[in-house]
Amino acid sequence: MSLLSLFCPPEAVPAAKPNSAADNAPESVLSENRRATYLAAFEQHTLHTYALAGLPASGLPLDVYRQALMGYYQLQKRGLANPSKNTLTIIDFNRSSRLKRLWVIDLQKSRVVHHTLVAHGINTGQEFAQAFSNRVGSEMSSLGFYVTSHTYTGKHGLSLRLRGVDPSYNTNAASRAVVVHGAEYVCEEFVQRHGRLGRSQGCPALPMKESSAIIRTIKDGTVLFAHAPSGVRYDSDWLELDPALQAFAQVKGLN
Repeated sequence: MSLLSLFCPPEAVPAAKPNSAADNAPESVLSENRRATYLAAFEQHTLHTYALAGLPASGLPLDVYRQALMGYYQLQKRGLANPSKNTLTIIDFNRSSRLKRLWVIDLQKSRVVHHTLVAHGINTGQEFAQAFSNRVGSEMSSLGFYVTSHTYTGKHGLSLRLRGVDPSYNTNAASRAVVVHGAEYVCEEFVQRHGRLGRSQGCPALPMKESSAIIRTIKDGTVLFAHAPSGVRYDSDWLELDPALQAFAQVKGLN
């Protein structure tokens, strides 16, 4: 059994597509030897940092973390994410809204900085997130990779703008005003009263007591990945294997 089959089932790594939507970057095919070398290094790095950060005990699946890293390194290589920041935010929409399903990870120190509740859109589901949209007015959450932008103070207090970088999945984030903000309905007390977390209009809303600290940690060009739940289709150019391995190798100085 290959390392690839162990850590990334076939459906998790879409085949290369012509005319890639990820900024139409030129395709570059790795040789078999180089792919094997980079893949082994990437898998070792993924497993090591996953364990070092204590992610197994926190409930974040290895395959979700792995996919988030694939996009993270590509966004770093392409200059879309801030190279001076090593912060990765992951939302696992496969988990119940009753559970903590947002992680902010310091990749340089391999530690979890924040682990908390996060809301999904009112039309995305009740306890579980089931339906997603990039459409304006849908009041649904959107999947995929984002790069954080600047903060502002709005009706929810300190808030953070997001740039969606997954075509057809989240590129309308700005026009939909999908931002990170705090909300009173994102708390354990709401879960105890209603059996689920409160819902937003599509924003990844956070607990009021934690939102400002999280926003300050992840603002200004860090990567956020919203993972699709089981049974929901999500095919992204950011999860193509060869570009991800090349990006990892470049960022880590392996090539």
